Parts: sequence; structure tokens; C-alpha cells
Amino acid sequence: MDNFDYQRATSVADAVARLQSAPNARLLAGGQSLLPLVRHGNARVGTLIDIGHLPELSGIRESGDDVIVGAGVTHAQLAASALVQSRLPGLAALAGAVGDPHVRHLGTVGGAVAWNGVGADYPAAVLGLAATVETNLRAIPAERFVGNLEVEEGLRGSDTGGVAAAALKPGEVITAIRFATPLASTYEKFPIPASRSALVGVFVARFVDHVRVAVTGAAASAFRLVTFEKALAESFDPASLLGLDVDSARLLDDLHGGADYRAHLVGVLARRAVARCQNGGG
Repeated sequence: MDNFDYQRATSVADAVARLQSAPNARLLAGGQSLLPLVRHGNARVGTLIDIGHLPELSGIRESGDDVIVGAGVTHAQLAASALVQSRLPGLAALAGAVGDPHVRHLGTVGGAVAWNGVGADYPAAVLGLAATVETNLRAIPAERFVGNLEVEEGLRGSDTGGVAAAALKPGEVITAIRFATPLASTYEKFPIPASRSALVGVFVARFVDHVRVAVTGAAASAFRLVTFEKALAESFDPASLLGLDVDSARLLDDLHGGADYRAHLVGVLARRAVARCQNGGG
């Protein structure tokens, strides 16, 4: 592992200034995705700027019909939040299924949303809950953020997954994620045993006038299943999804599972998620 400079930011503004002045600088929050890459030589890092302790990135609060989650909130804190369990049971369930206890207590929501590794859980929640990713510069709608993710320059190796970079401008830092509150929501996941990432994960959210179905793990990036959404908007019942096909041509086909198998799992998990939503979600 190459040597690098460690710096501790005093604020988001200070972190941005350090990012812009240091060569090959990267932000460090929980470090559960970045540090393994650094350790194995798959990331070129000159400076690590620690933002995991900043108060302005903490906290979970209501704002009208939305729930705002600070970027520095850990997965364990999110899963244990009474507000999230009440308003966003699917998000609480998702956070409680991320990685292992070590990852859940150190990894942060903002870091996971920014990272967007293949099989990452949070992109499904961002899409499924019509989230807005808030940064120090702007607010980015879910589809614009998740739909514009590319592998970040400076990261290499087959284990890097997808990493969000193109959606963020230089010097831009995620500060919070604003989630819309549905009538019911849940997340169903079929994990890869070794990594606990999603071979397929399906997030279903039922709103007053529409339904959102988001899938992660099955393809190179998370996506919404519009055909499923339309069927469920007409009749929110697992039976509404019977006979609907998922195009396997766009899905991953690798050592963890074939494209046809992933397509089958999408349907199974979506029906399970709808059934759980009917029973209150979570």
C-alpha cells in the first residue's frame, strides 16, 4: 500500500478546499469501500480527507413529507432510527441488511450512495423512494444521479465495482439525502454469501398515486421496472406481476449468477416485496 497524507477536515467547506488543493485527494467517511481498494493498490490516493466526524453531516429529521438523512449517518444509526422505521420501513430494513455489523457501524449512508458498487443496496432506495441527493452545490434528483454514474478515474481492478463520479462535480460533496415518504415500502434482497452485496435486490414503494419498483445487483447499475410499476398502480397485489417478463439481455451474467437466473429472481423478490408492503412493509 502506497503512503498517503491523512487530513482531518473541520467543515464541509474546509474539506472542499483541501480536495481542490491536494493532488489525488479523496474523501474518507466510514472507509468501508475505499480503504480496501487503497490497501490492495486499486486506488491512487495522495491525500485522504476525513469527513466522518463532521456535525453538519449528521442527523435524521423530518421536513414536511420527506425524511432527510445526513450523509455521515451510519447504516446502523439509520436502521435503528424510530423515525425511519415508522416513515420508511423499507429503508430501515435495507440499512439493517448492509454488509456485516462492522460495516454497518462504520459505513455511512452518504459514502454508500456515492460509491454505488455493483450490487450496492442504496441505489435501489434512492430510486425507489424518489430521493434527492443534496450536495454543497445543488440538489440532484434520483434518476439524474443514479443514471449518470461511471467508474471514477484512479480506481482500477475487477473488484472496484461501479463508483459514482460523473454525477458529482469536482469539489462537490454529498451532505444529505432527502427521501420521499410513501404509504408503504420494503426491500427484498438475495445476497451473495461472500460479500453480502445483492445478487438481486428489489425496492418497492407505494405512494398515493403511483408505485416505484427499483432493482439493484441485476445489472451494471440500479434501474426502475416501469412495467411492474404500471401493473401495481392498477392493482397493488403480487398476482399483478405474474406473467410479466424481465429482459435478461440487459442483466449481468457472471460467476455469481446467470442473466436468466437474475431475471427470475427479480420477479420473485418483487412479488415478495409487494406482499410485505401489503402487511405494512419493512
